[in-house]
Amino acid sequence: MSVTFTSRNKMKPKTAEAMSQLLCEIRKALPLDRSDILLCRRVCIGCPKKLIQYLRREVEDWEWALAQGDQPSLGDISSLAKTSRKIYKALEKNGLVAS
Repeated sequence: MSVTFTSRNKMKPKTAEAMSQLLCEIRKALPLDRSDILLCRRVCIGCPKKLIQYLRREVEDWEWALAQGDQPSLGDISSLAKTSRKIYKALEKNGLVAS
């Protein structure tokens, strides 16, 4: 009978790398660079313009912090992921992202 164990060489990414990957996913999934005029449709569920502005500022702040060598905590990563999921759902309800 042989027993095999998973390799310990498969390490989880460092927090800075994980945050960088999350920032890339956010930029791909959400229209952060879309013009404010295209976001405002008069009748909204939430305010997509303000939500995008908030998330854009968060993403840019984290990109700058990572470039300066800051190390985010797991809580920082989790919080940004949770916030971006909520904003994605709001934008989805407004028809600004694909379902």
